[in-house]
Amino acid sequence: MSGYAVRQAITETLGHFWSESFGQIYPALARLEEEGLIRRAGDGQTSGSTFCLTTTGRRHLVNLLREPMPTPPPRNGTLLRLFFGRLLGVDECRSIVIDALARAEASLDELSAVHADVESDTDPNAPFWLLTVSAGEHSARAQIAWATEALEILDGIAD
Repeated sequence: MSGYAVRQAITETLGHFWSESFGQIYPALARLEEEGLIRRAGDGQTSGSTFCLTTTGRRHLVNLLREPMPTPPPRNGTLLRLFFGRLLGVDECRSIVIDALARAEASLDELSAVHADVESDTDPNAPFWLLTVSAGEHSARAQIAWATEALEILDGIAD
């Protein structure tokens, strides 16, 4: 794939739980090529070239996937705003939660459609893809339940 195609593939297939920018992809491709994990085909220019995983690269990928996962520090702008909600007021906090609820509902709708598509896919990877889609659906449902509860709590607070 070219760098552009890599980003497009990430967006289309992993975009519900992973994202990368061109600013991350092209330097990574150069580093991976330098390390012999991918090889370049094409005109020799990074943006016009396609890249293929080498045998060493595939082994390296499998080893990376087997490593323990680091726990990223949490960063949630919605919860940060609500933590300081007294400064914003109940009405603004309600707006924040309503926005979070709408995003979660839209995400669940989108993931449900993806689930139906993947469920009918005969690719041997499909059951594994469904695991990731299902996790997203569960997260969206949890976000919807939390937002509904949060709105009830906010309704009981005097501004």
